[in-house]
Amino acid sequence: MSELFDAIDALVASRAPLPPPDERRRLRKAHGLTVEEVATALKVRRATVSGWEAGKTEPRPPERDAYARLLQQLAELYPPPAAVAVPTEDAAAPAATTPPHPNEPATPATPATPPPTHVPGTPAPAPAPGPIPKPARTSAPSPVSARPAARKAASAGAPDAPESRFANGPLAVVDVDAEGHVLAYCTGGLMLEVPAKSIPALVEWTLREAKLGQPRLSGPGRDADPLLVLTGAALERYGLPAALSDGERLAGRIAEGHKVVKQLTRAGWKLTKRGFGPWARIYRPAQGGERSCVQLCIPSWNALDPRHWGAAADLPPAELARVLGVYASRVMTPCGSTAVTGLELMTALHPPTRASQPDADGRRHSEHNPGSLGSDPVDCAPCEAPDGHPLLKDLPRFHVRGPGEKLFEEAYDWARPMTDAECTLRHLVGIDVNLAFAAGANGLNVGLGAPTHVKSPVFDPKLPGSWLVDLSHVDLSRVKAGKQWVELDGDLLPSPFTPKGERPTGPAWYATPTVAYAQELGYEVRPLEAYVRHDNGRYLDGWYQRLRDAYLATMADLGVHADMAPADFLAAMDGWAERDPELAIVVSAVKATVKGGLGKLRERPRGEGWRPGEPWRALSRPTWRPDIRAAVISRTRINLHRKMVRHAAFTGQYPVAVLSDCVVYAADGTSPLDVLPYRDGKPLPGGFKLGVNPGLVKHEGTQSVLWGEEVRERFDAPELNLARYIKDGTVTGVDDGE
Repeated sequence: MSELFDAIDALVASRAPLPPPDERRRLRKAHGLTVEEVATALKVRRATVSGWEAGKTEPRPPERDAYARLLQQLAELYPPPAAVAVPTEDAAAPAATTPPHPNEPATPATPATPPPTHVPGTPAPAPAPGPIPKPARTSAPSPVSARPAARKAASAGAPDAPESRFANGPLAVVDVDAEGHVLAYCTGGLMLEVPAKSIPALVEWTLREAKLGQPRLSGPGRDADPLLVLTGAALERYGLPAALSDGERLAGRIAEGHKVVKQLTRAGWKLTKRGFGPWARIYRPAQGGERSCVQLCIPSWNALDPRHWGAAADLPPAELARVLGVYASRVMTPCGSTAVTGLELMTALHPPTRASQPDADGRRHSEHNPGSLGSDPVDCAPCEAPDGHPLLKDLPRFHVRGPGEKLFEEAYDWARPMTDAECTLRHLVGIDVNLAFAAGANGLNVGLGAPTHVKSPVFDPKLPGSWLVDLSHVDLSRVKAGKQWVELDGDLLPSPFTPKGERPTGPAWYATPTVAYAQELGYEVRPLEAYVRHDNGRYLDGWYQRLRDAYLATMADLGVHADMAPADFLAAMDGWAERDPELAIVVSAVKATVKGGLGKLRERPRGEGWRPGEPWRALSRPTWRPDIRAAVISRTRINLHRKMVRHAAFTGQYPVAVLSDCVVYAADGTSPLDVLPYRDGKPLPGGFKLGVNPGLVKHEGTQSVLWGEEVRERFDAPELNLARYIKDGTVTGVDDGE
């Protein structure tokens, strides 16, 4: 009989009910899980889970029952948003409040009392991805309600429902109109009147009534703090300077004796160590697990660096709220520079701790969150330490470490003189890899904990670490491209092992992807020693996916879509930024978030009286991880070199210059299609491919061969890196890394 029962149980499990594919994906992302984590738990391949979420395949027993159990538990934690009727302009009755998607800003709640005025012509925000509406410009704001009344929508004395906490979106731009009214411009065109007369009162109003903030990106994480952006008029109203003095700018904050700082202190508010600066964080210690914290952004104090945010600081309040709101909904609420936000995004997706299972007394405790970097910093290996690190304090003062002492994984900066054959061609065509460093992080296995020193190790391409190995025997004239050995002109290719493209001359320290590539090219590697990390994982996968999705969604809003035909893609990229300059700012900020976040993994001292051999502030972070940065840069450089080898083997064309993620080739025509081999619309397998996705390439710029030769002759530099200037032909000393 028990066998019959088991058979019945198996039959029921084989038809375990599952939500629709879109809901499966929503539930996984709501809990901050990656496809890889789900696949590992169910002991299936990553592609299998992706197929379930895309609706291409359905799980079978025994995995189906376990998968259904997972989704059922997640559905209890993250119920789906209720359907809501969207009112038209002439609608007489307000719509019900829609609970926000866990990774999107909430739709503003509509109270029973008269709602906050909606700017005419500006649609309400939609949680689903799609074109972002541009707010209409108005000469003066229309009248607004006395204050945000979302709290009144709840019954008297009842706490706010979780879905209504952030009903008015993640942030607001605070401004003062011509009549002296203080207004908060939220996302979606919503405007609220602000009654606060001082900065302490503004903070209280934000936390108690404004309904601003953003849900956490991962189950064990915390919700994003509300962000207030203060315009010049708001600064004047609240007694703050319109701009920082030279001394304040160097200090990065106003003086502790400023009257506004004193007001905050008297009201019981605290500031973080960075003080009241362009990105001020005002808080009270958490009580009962409830945070009381508000982030301020002050554009006129250079909070929005024009190198990354363009002209955002000069936008009118509604337009600025739109730009920052799109970035917040697709990346996260800004909490500092794009670099700071990029680093914080890593932590938000992999919080260092989580709540344990209840103990014997039913109490939960904080415990390490698997897959995170933990709560405590770890020392890097000596070879990974930058100059001046405390690990190197015993070195002679003026000692210069060579490649046998220092890991030097950096992006390409290489060029060579053109051959006679290349000089007969007419044009130099630059192609640029989209989000190259994000693509390098995708699927990369990195160390999570401290390194282990090993003598004479056997190289393992799956083990993250730093390896001392001699790669000088690798000859680019004969390498493997895939499974085939190919003959190349090695003198026309940069070495994959050094940023300057020079062939190594002896043992040097390399990250795992670099050494693995030497094996891929068909050569034996014998490391002398290594610092390896046995505790490892794909820490950056969720980070990559979040930034990739933000980039692709915003480019799609600008008319550039994935999977476009090559010619259509090039046409769509022509003038893409002019179609909506505000969304173009978001694209720039997303790119800067990638590069800046990775750069922060090896942040150097920033003044503060630091001396070589002493620790600096960044070393106290668990996210100070130069080994992870090195691994990403290594893999990015190797990815680029692999494509150049495939391209040379197939076409006989070699790069003239390479800078970071840009490669320049000589060609007869002006288009990338005159360089890249497409046959029947299909690119060279494993080579360069035109497209908007990370890792694919776009047109960077075209100049004439005569221009290149004239520039090099003018500066008497036959190996001047033309990739630095290929975009518009203007020769300067500025390198923006694009």
